[in-house]
Amino acid sequence: MTTSTAQPSPRPLALVTGVGRSVGIGAGIARRLAASGWDIAFTYWAPYDERMSWGVESGAASAITESLKEHGATTIVVEADLSDPDAPARVFDEVGRGPGGVTALVMCHCESVDSGLLDTTVESFDRHFAVNARATWLLIREYGRRFAAAPGSGRIIALTSDHTVHNLPYGASKGALDRITLAAAHEFAPLGITANVINPGPVDTGWMTEEVRAQVLRQTPLSRLGTPQDAAHLVDFLCSPEGQWINGQLLMSNGGFA
Repeated sequence: MTTSTAQPSPRPLALVTGVGRSVGIGAGIARRLAASGWDIAFTYWAPYDERMSWGVESGAASAITESLKEHGATTIVVEADLSDPDAPARVFDEVGRGPGGVTALVMCHCESVDSGLLDTTVESFDRHFAVNARATWLLIREYGRRFAAAPGSGRIIALTSDHTVHNLPYGASKGALDRITLAAAHEFAPLGITANVINPGPVDTGWMTEEVRAQVLRQTPLSRLGTPQDAAHLVDFLCSPEGQWINGQLLMSNGGFA
Protein backbone atom coordinates (compact mmCIF):
# COMPACT_ATOMS: atom_id res chain seq x y z
CA MET A 1 0.00 0.00 0.00
CA THR A 2 1.30 3.46 -0.91
CA THR A 3 -0.38 6.75 -0.07
CA SER A 4 0.76 10.31 -0.57
CA THR A 5 -0.50 13.76 0.31
CA ALA A 6 -0.10 17.23 -1.15
CA GLN A 7 2.37 18.21 -3.89
CA PRO A 8 6.18 18.11 -3.90
CA SER A 9 7.81 21.11 -2.23
CA PRO A 10 11.32 22.56 -2.07
CA ARG A 11 11.87 20.89 1.29
CA PRO A 12 14.48 18.09 1.28
CA LEU A 13 13.17 14.55 1.58
CA ALA A 14 14.07 12.16 4.40
CA LEU A 15 13.26 8.46 4.14
CA VAL A 16 12.67 6.99 7.60
CA THR A 17 12.18 3.23 7.85
CA GLY A 18 10.40 1.35 10.63
CA VAL A 19 7.69 3.90 11.47
CA GLY A 20 4.94 1.50 12.50
CA ARG A 21 3.78 2.97 15.82
CA SER A 22 3.09 6.53 16.87
CA VAL A 23 5.08 6.00 20.11
CA GLY A 24 8.11 4.51 18.36
CA ILE A 25 11.55 5.96 17.76
CA GLY A 26 10.95 6.14 14.03
CA ALA A 27 7.81 8.22 14.45
CA GLY A 28 9.58 10.55 16.89
CA ILE A 29 12.39 11.08 14.39
CA ALA A 30 9.98 11.67 11.52
CA ARG A 31 8.10 14.32 13.51
CA ARG A 32 11.30 16.09 14.57
CA LEU A 33 12.61 16.22 11.00
CA ALA A 34 9.25 17.44 9.70
CA ALA A 35 9.33 20.25 12.24
CA SER A 36 12.84 21.15 11.00
CA GLY A 37 11.68 21.57 7.41
CA TRP A 38 11.96 18.11 5.88
CA ASP A 39 9.43 16.25 3.78
CA ILE A 40 9.07 12.68 5.02
CA ALA A 41 8.71 9.30 3.37
CA PHE A 42 8.33 6.44 5.83
CA THR A 43 7.92 2.68 5.77
CA TYR A 44 6.18 0.27 8.10
CA TRP A 45 5.32 -3.44 8.14
CA ALA A 46 2.15 -4.37 10.06
CA PRO A 47 2.77 -8.17 10.14
CA TYR A 48 5.85 -7.56 12.30
CA ASP A 49 3.79 -5.68 14.91
CA GLU A 50 1.18 -8.44 14.78
CA ARG A 51 3.83 -10.93 15.95
CA MET A 52 4.98 -8.72 18.82
CA SER A 53 3.42 -8.32 22.27
CA TRP A 54 2.22 -4.77 21.58
CA GLY A 55 0.27 -5.74 18.44
CA VAL A 56 -0.74 -3.51 15.54
CA GLU A 57 -1.65 0.09 16.33
CA SER A 58 -4.81 0.67 14.33
CA GLY A 59 -4.60 3.74 12.11
CA ALA A 60 -0.98 4.48 13.05
CA ALA A 61 0.17 5.34 9.52
CA SER A 62 -2.67 7.82 9.06
CA ALA A 63 -2.17 9.38 12.50
CA ILE A 64 1.58 9.77 11.94
CA THR A 65 0.94 11.26 8.51
CA GLU A 66 -1.43 13.84 9.98
CA SER A 67 1.14 14.80 12.63
CA LEU A 68 3.75 15.34 9.91
CA LYS A 69 1.37 17.45 7.82
CA GLU A 70 0.90 19.73 10.84
CA HIS A 71 4.56 20.70 10.35
CA GLY A 72 4.04 21.38 6.66
CA ALA A 73 5.60 18.14 5.44
CA THR A 74 4.63 16.32 2.28
CA THR A 75 4.39 12.65 3.19
CA ILE A 76 4.80 9.37 1.35
CA VAL A 77 3.89 6.13 3.12
CA VAL A 78 5.02 2.69 1.96
CA GLU A 79 4.20 -0.63 3.60
CA ALA A 80 7.28 -2.75 2.95
CA ASP A 81 8.49 -6.17 4.07
CA LEU A 82 12.21 -5.53 4.34
CA SER A 83 12.95 -9.25 4.70
CA ASP A 84 12.25 -9.35 0.94
CA PRO A 85 15.52 -8.52 -0.88
CA ASP A 86 13.56 -6.74 -3.62
CA ALA A 87 11.79 -4.42 -1.17
CA PRO A 88 14.48 -1.70 -0.78
CA ALA A 89 14.56 -0.97 -4.52
CA ARG A 90 10.76 -0.86 -4.61
CA VAL A 91 10.72 1.56 -1.68
CA PHE A 92 13.06 3.92 -3.50
CA ASP A 93 11.02 3.55 -6.68
CA GLU A 94 7.93 4.66 -4.78
CA VAL A 95 9.43 7.54 -2.80
CA GLY A 96 11.79 8.92 -5.45
CA ARG A 97 10.59 12.25 -6.80
CA GLY A 98 12.05 15.54 -7.95
CA PRO A 99 15.62 16.22 -9.05
CA GLY A 100 17.13 15.62 -5.61
CA GLY A 101 15.39 12.42 -4.54
CA VAL A 102 16.10 11.20 -1.01
CA THR A 103 18.56 13.45 0.82
CA ALA A 104 18.57 11.68 4.21
CA LEU A 105 18.17 7.95 4.86
CA VAL A 106 17.30 7.18 8.49
CA MET A 107 16.93 3.48 9.28
CA CYS A 108 14.86 2.56 12.33
CA HIS A 109 13.43 -0.73 11.03
CA CYS A 110 14.23 -3.93 12.87
CA GLU A 111 13.43 -7.52 13.61
CA SER A 112 13.66 -7.99 17.38
CA VAL A 113 12.62 -11.26 18.99
CA ASP A 114 14.29 -12.24 22.26
CA SER A 115 16.23 -15.51 22.26
CA GLY A 116 19.64 -16.70 23.40
CA LEU A 117 22.42 -19.01 22.34
CA LEU A 118 20.49 -22.20 23.07
CA ASP A 119 16.97 -21.36 21.95
CA THR A 120 17.48 -19.24 18.82
CA THR A 121 16.17 -21.01 15.73
CA VAL A 122 17.84 -20.92 12.34
CA GLU A 123 14.70 -19.33 10.87
CA SER A 124 14.75 -16.55 13.46
CA PHE A 125 18.50 -16.00 13.06
CA ASP A 126 18.15 -15.71 9.29
CA ARG A 127 15.15 -13.36 9.53
CA HIS A 128 17.05 -11.03 11.89
CA PHE A 129 19.98 -10.83 9.51
CA ALA A 130 17.70 -10.38 6.51
CA VAL A 131 15.90 -7.41 8.08
CA ASN A 132 18.57 -5.80 10.26
CA ALA A 133 21.69 -6.37 8.16
CA ARG A 134 20.83 -7.28 4.56
CA ALA A 135 18.02 -4.73 4.20
CA THR A 136 20.28 -2.05 5.66
CA TRP A 137 22.93 -2.82 3.04
CA LEU A 138 20.37 -2.85 0.22
CA LEU A 139 18.76 0.41 1.35
CA ILE A 140 22.16 2.09 1.57
CA ARG A 141 23.09 0.69 -1.83
CA GLU A 142 19.94 2.06 -3.46
CA TYR A 143 20.45 5.40 -1.74
CA GLY A 144 24.02 5.66 -3.04
CA ARG A 145 23.07 4.61 -6.56
CA ARG A 146 20.29 7.19 -6.78
CA PHE A 147 21.74 10.06 -4.75
CA ALA A 148 21.31 13.31 -6.65
CA ALA A 149 21.13 15.96 -3.92
CA ALA A 150 23.76 18.64 -3.44
CA PRO A 151 27.20 17.31 -2.40
CA GLY A 152 27.60 17.66 1.34
CA SER A 153 23.87 17.39 2.06
CA GLY A 154 23.55 13.60 2.08
CA ARG A 155 22.98 11.79 5.37
CA ILE A 156 22.80 8.11 6.33
CA ILE A 157 21.84 7.29 9.92
CA ALA A 158 21.07 3.88 11.39
CA LEU A 159 19.72 2.97 14.83
CA THR A 160 21.55 0.11 16.54
CA SER A 161 21.81 -1.86 19.79
CA ASP A 162 24.60 -3.65 21.63
CA HIS A 163 22.27 -5.96 23.56
CA THR A 164 23.13 -9.62 22.89
CA VAL A 165 22.56 -11.59 26.12
CA HIS A 166 19.31 -13.55 25.61
CA ASN A 167 18.89 -11.35 22.52
CA LEU A 168 21.46 -13.01 20.29
CA PRO A 169 20.10 -12.69 16.74
CA TYR A 170 19.01 -9.10 17.32
CA GLY A 171 22.29 -7.92 18.78
CA ALA A 172 24.45 -9.87 16.34
CA SER A 173 22.58 -8.56 13.31
CA LYS A 174 22.72 -5.02 14.68
CA GLY A 175 26.48 -5.41 14.97
CA ALA A 176 26.55 -6.22 11.25
CA LEU A 177 24.35 -3.17 10.61
CA ASP A 178 26.98 -0.99 12.32
CA ARG A 179 29.78 -2.13 10.01
CA ILE A 180 27.65 -1.85 6.88
CA THR A 181 26.55 1.68 7.72
CA LEU A 182 29.98 2.94 8.71
CA ALA A 183 31.46 1.63 5.45
CA ALA A 184 29.33 4.22 3.66
CA ALA A 185 31.17 7.04 5.44
CA HIS A 186 34.21 6.15 3.33
CA GLU A 187 32.77 4.57 0.19
CA PHE A 188 30.28 7.40 -0.35
CA ALA A 189 32.71 10.18 0.55
CA PRO A 190 33.00 11.27 -3.11
CA LEU A 191 29.25 11.95 -3.06
CA GLY A 192 29.53 14.18 0.00
CA ILE A 193 27.43 11.85 2.17
CA THR A 194 27.99 11.31 5.88
CA ALA A 195 27.09 8.04 7.60
CA ASN A 196 26.69 7.47 11.32
CA VAL A 197 25.15 4.97 13.72
CA ILE A 198 23.24 5.86 16.89
CA ASN A 199 22.86 3.56 19.87
CA PRO A 200 19.96 5.07 21.85
CA GLY A 201 20.13 2.53 24.69
CA PRO A 202 16.89 1.25 26.24
CA VAL A 203 14.00 3.45 25.10
CA ASP A 204 10.56 2.97 26.60
CA THR A 205 8.21 2.67 23.65
CA GLY A 206 5.73 0.45 25.44
CA TRP A 207 7.70 -2.80 25.56
CA MET A 208 9.22 -2.44 29.03
CA THR A 209 7.88 -4.28 32.05
CA GLU A 210 8.00 -2.61 35.46
CA GLU A 211 10.97 -4.82 36.32
CA VAL A 212 12.85 -3.70 33.20
CA ARG A 213 12.04 -0.05 33.88
CA ALA A 214 13.38 -0.30 37.40
CA GLN A 215 16.57 -2.02 36.22
CA VAL A 216 17.19 0.59 33.50
CA LEU A 217 16.69 3.41 35.98
CA ARG A 218 19.25 1.84 38.33
CA GLN A 219 21.78 1.61 35.48
CA THR A 220 21.27 5.15 34.13
CA PRO A 221 23.08 8.00 35.95
CA LEU A 222 20.45 10.55 34.89
CA SER A 223 17.78 8.39 36.55
CA ARG A 224 15.22 8.55 33.78
CA LEU A 225 14.22 6.43 30.81
CA GLY A 226 15.25 7.24 27.28
CA THR A 227 12.57 8.62 24.97
CA PRO A 228 12.11 8.70 21.18
CA GLN A 229 12.65 12.45 21.37
CA ASP A 230 16.19 11.92 22.70
CA ALA A 231 17.15 10.01 19.56
CA ALA A 232 15.19 12.41 17.37
CA HIS A 233 17.11 15.46 18.56
CA LEU A 234 20.43 13.82 17.71
CA VAL A 235 19.20 12.71 14.27
CA ASP A 236 17.92 16.24 13.65
CA PHE A 237 21.36 17.66 14.45
CA LEU A 238 23.20 15.13 12.29
CA CYS A 239 20.89 15.94 9.36
CA SER A 240 21.49 19.67 9.74
CA PRO A 241 24.34 21.58 8.05
CA GLU A 242 25.95 21.91 11.50
CA GLY A 243 26.14 18.11 11.77
CA GLN A 244 28.16 17.59 8.61
CA TRP A 245 31.54 17.15 10.34
CA ILE A 246 30.34 14.16 12.36
CA ASN A 247 30.97 11.18 10.12
CA GLY A 248 31.78 7.49 10.45
CA GLN A 249 30.84 7.39 14.14
CA LEU A 250 28.94 5.02 16.42
CA LEU A 251 27.33 7.51 18.80
CA MET A 252 26.10 6.49 22.25
CA SER A 253 23.05 8.57 23.16
CA ASN A 254 21.80 6.70 26.20
CA GLY A 255 22.11 8.95 29.24
CA GLY A 256 25.18 7.05 30.44
CA PHE A 257 23.38 3.68 30.63
CA ALA A 258 25.81 0.96 31.61
